[in-house]
Amino acid sequence: MVLYLTAIKIFKNIMRNKFIFWGIVLLIVTWTTALLIKAHYWIPILLTFLYILGIYNTYQTKHAILRNFPVLGYFRYIFEEISPEIQQYFIERETDGKPFPRHQRSAAYRRSKNVGDTVPFGTQLEINHRKYEGIKHSIYAKHPKEELPRVNIGGQDCKQPYNASLFNISAMSFGALSDRAQQALNRGAKKGNFYHNTGEGGISPHHLEGGDLCWQIGTGYFGCRDDHGNFNPELFTKYSNLENVKMIEIKLSQGAKPGHGGVLPGVKNTPEIAAIRHVKPGVTILSPPSHSAFSNAEGLLRFVQQLRDLSGGKPTGFKLCIGDTKEFEEICEKMNILNIYPDFITVDGAEGGTGAAPPEFSDGVGMPLEPALIFVNRTLINYEVRDKLRIIASGKVLTSLDILRAVAMGADLCNNARGFMFSLGCIQALRCNTNTCPTGVATQDKMLIKGLDTNDKTERVYQFHKNTLHTCNELIAAAGRETYDQVDASMFMRGDEFEHLSDTYFPDILENVRKR
Repeated sequence: MVLYLTAIKIFKNIMRNKFIFWGIVLLIVTWTTALLIKAHYWIPILLTFLYILGIYNTYQTKHAILRNFPVLGYFRYIFEEISPEIQQYFIERETDGKPFPRHQRSAAYRRSKNVGDTVPFGTQLEINHRKYEGIKHSIYAKHPKEELPRVNIGGQDCKQPYNASLFNISAMSFGALSDRAQQALNRGAKKGNFYHNTGEGGISPHHLEGGDLCWQIGTGYFGCRDDHGNFNPELFTKYSNLENVKMIEIKLSQGAKPGHGGVLPGVKNTPEIAAIRHVKPGVTILSPPSHSAFSNAEGLLRFVQQLRDLSGGKPTGFKLCIGDTKEFEEICEKMNILNIYPDFITVDGAEGGTGAAPPEFSDGVGMPLEPALIFVNRTLINYEVRDKLRIIASGKVLTSLDILRAVAMGADLCNNARGFMFSLGCIQALRCNTNTCPTGVATQDKMLIKGLDTNDKTERVYQFHKNTLHTCNELIAAAGRETYDQVDASMFMRGDEFEHLSDTYFPDILENVRKR
């Protein structure tokens, strides 16, 4: 081992000395040649710059690669920087790509542009795989309805019920998204008659383009907070009674980073955003991991009641990612004891997205949407409160199949964020947390935002919503259903059923070999 380390050290010194020696030789040759021919001075000037940079890197101590390879080492960082683009443009297959594969992104783009979303030559999915999911069609298929599905939201204490679309824009704050992106989303929501969740960053002027709003109240109480960051009833009353605000959503946690709180990088915290949120501009804003207005199930339900009263009786509920199931059961128990029921519960899956989250939270905290929906639906039924509220599903509900699967698992309606981002032009560049989104969607960089045309994107948001729900109508009609009340788990089939069927008809002929 000692000999190995010694050899490595000698090699490094040789490389460093070779760079210094041959660099000087190359500079002398190029400068002499340029002076003799009296032309092409840019070549020795460039080489001189690279040589000085190389000498600096030789003696700096922060980057080992640049210390050992003073100039060539930069190629490593260049390739690392553009690796997502290389992966997406040159390596990905149609069914590859995370978190959304190329074929799903392409479908969203085509629907938002209102062009044909058909595909040639058959599926590229492995439909014999155990993860495959499909719909059992009927030989007595119905004619699909033209009217897009809607759901009434409002319980026993709601004075202003809201008739919502089955598919809506999930929570994305102004700050996480640009002003033009929010304007296009809200205008598209107005044209398509569906709601636009504000995210926890408060109500900005860009949310007030005529579209219906679901105002999300997060742990930071942005837009309705006092100087100490606590809930301010007066400010809440002022904004919640705006005509555009149709629903109020208390965010307990989100699927991408449950229990962590939100993050707005300082580079995105412009003076305009800071004024809307009632915070200082230019600093990174960390939302607390939990609410200061309550600390238990009873406090949560009383806060729901308070916000519903202050808003004039508008539908009020809460959003959460399921973690400790006993905590949700306690909430359901307290509903019956206090006789206070939220008008809706938004269930976010652990696969939900965010602009920024520690990888351990995105990858290892929270329950996925499907089991969470099943659990929430069954728990509400067990406590006999299911008929008193609506369940909203959120978390990678992008395609029509995703929507119907969520409804089959217990949801009444669905929210989606990243699909609507695709309709705005998002290319899944994975730059949301750096303020360098190349499409002007998830950035506050004015130069990048200029590339986003609000009028064009408004139409695309509208078309994406309309065409996605139209395909939902076609799917339930193909399954022989006439209404969404008839959508249930019996409509679906999974690949593990095929494997079991194959085992029945093709028994394991090696069984006797294993016994020996």
